Amino acid sequence: MEFEAAQRAREWFQSLTLLPGAWAVLRLDGRSFTRFTEQRFSKPYDERFAGFMAETARLLLTELGGRFAYTQSDEISVLLPPEFSLFGRRQEKLVSVSAGLASAAFTHAAGAPAHFDSRVWLGSSPAEVADYFSWRQADAARNALNAWSYWTLRGEGRSGGQATGELRGLTEAAKHELLFARGINFTELPAWQRRGIGLWWQEVPVTGFDPVRETEVTSSRRRVHVERELPWRREYRELVLAQAGSGLAAGRAATAD
Repeated sequence: MEFEAAQRAREWFQSLTLLPGAWAVLRLDGRSFTRFTEQRFSKPYDERFAGFMAETARLLLTELGGRFAYTQSDEISVLLPPEFSLFGRRQEKLVSVSAGLASAAFTHAAGAPAHFDSRVWLGSSPAEVADYFSWRQADAARNALNAWSYWTLRGEGRSGGQATGELRGLTEAAKHELLFARGINFTELPAWQRRGIGLWWQEVPVTGFDPVRETEVTSSRRRVHVERELPWRREYRELVLAQAGSGLAAGRAATAD
């Protein structure tokens, strides 16, 4: 017993937990996904890849019982409310389990081994949560403009180095002009590419049949909604704040759209 206790005492980080009462976000990123996606998916954006990421985000939201999830590029963010208590809020467990879930889900969907890492963000209020998700959506827009500019030049025959060199130092407006001159209006590209994809719980009516009374009955059920037409800026912040306060997280008992 003393020997076992001595070994367990060396698991130094097991007791590190999320701050009580804090909002938390688990952010997961695909490891070496630049090479992984170039070998398997269309550029700059691939509908199949986006679908695999959304499915992975749905699994994380469901298994962890989060309030809201957001995915863009090769990253996923899952919002955990202050009352979240899974695994005793142990950070090491949350990071390792979420990375394992994401890796397994994406590998299963894509049919090729994929790996994710995970980290924790902490906030003290819904307003800070909205700040976080606004930051990630702004990053999505920046990534989309850069990706479309880069891969448009690559499609014209430039090497990776040449395309990067031509774009170095260009302003956002200049990149818009570069695309527009080639018949691409960035603002008209699919919203999921420019703004990411959001997932949250919704109450939906379900119609069934009561055999005792021999009549139709209607009840409600929690389901994960996947939104590819997210709003932007202030309206997006309001959406995030609404989901943070919804209290609809249902965990593994829920089904998905």
